[in-house]
Amino acid sequence: MERIYNFSPGPATLPTSVLEQARDELLDWQGTGMSVMEVSHRGRAFIEFAQRSEATLRELLAIPAHYKVLFLQGGATLQFAAVPLNLAGPDDMADYVNTGNWSKKAATEAKRYLSVNVAADGADRDYVTVPDPTEWQVSDAAKYLHLAVNETVVGVEFHEVPEVSDAPLVVDMSSTILSRPVDIERFGVIYAGAQKNIGPAGITVVIVREDLLDRARPETPSVINYRVMADSDSMSNTPPTFTWYVAGLVFEWIKKQGGLTAMGERNRRKASKLYAGVDASSFYNNPVDPAYRSWMNIPFTLADPGLDAVFLKESAEAGLANLKGHRLVGGMRASIYNAMPEAGVDALLSFMAEFENRHG
Repeated sequence: MERIYNFSPGPATLPTSVLEQARDELLDWQGTGMSVMEVSHRGRAFIEFAQRSEATLRELLAIPAHYKVLFLQGGATLQFAAVPLNLAGPDDMADYVNTGNWSKKAATEAKRYLSVNVAADGADRDYVTVPDPTEWQVSDAAKYLHLAVNETVVGVEFHEVPEVSDAPLVVDMSSTILSRPVDIERFGVIYAGAQKNIGPAGITVVIVREDLLDRARPETPSVINYRVMADSDSMSNTPPTFTWYVAGLVFEWIKKQGGLTAMGERNRRKASKLYAGVDASSFYNNPVDPAYRSWMNIPFTLADPGLDAVFLKESAEAGLANLKGHRLVGGMRASIYNAMPEAGVDALLSFMAEFENRHG
């Protein structure tokens, strides 16, 4: 069966060559006569692979030596609790900026563990822009400042993270990590669920500055304690070995594409092309402030919402899958992560133009 273009926001499309390699190695990984899902995470073969995967990720992101890289379980959502448990006490305060669904959930979870100061809130403008950073009300007592760099639901993204606080900057980078170069030293903690640009769901990459490793509360569970997991090379318990393996293949794939500079140029081009198509039409609309439009998740509505179901049916028949918008927003959403080829965006634009000609 021919592969289609999958615009899912996550679990998202993976590079075809990565899937083919995983298929070819499924029954016999590195000549072991076993699947990578069957080998011991304590065995030399997997440990060497884990070390190579971390080294490749460090190379791609230019991660300095004074940052630890952790491969954890539980998805980015578990980090909503892990961050306050690792960085602050129950009587402490942290700043959170609310720019959409995921940053709001992170703040809500954090309130179970410490005091949360909502330094800025985009809800009053339906999250279609980022509140002016000059007006953020950060606290001098905050142990950290938390942001979601990209909101997948509404398609709002920080293209540059403002410098507004002396507190360590903690960011959810699930949907933008590895999509372009990033200055790691701007951040105290970066966390990212795998199922966008890293690999299958089931593993979370956490990049944490070493001076923040020893702040965890005594009651912090070992599997999310940054110090415990750093000291055990992310193997205090059995890691999700297959997901880690596929992630390692993706890291190598990105390197072969030319690294993050080339990836960023391609992602910018894909997004610009799709936004241009939407903006040139009176039939389609994207409400997001152009200064904060996401490269990764592009929502758009039809002039007649009554055509939504027809659009989804016909686009699926044309080999364009998972374009339905999030239930909180409606309309359509095209998620165009690293593994979405430019040809997929071209195919979507062609379909959109043809659909508008018939229904506009």
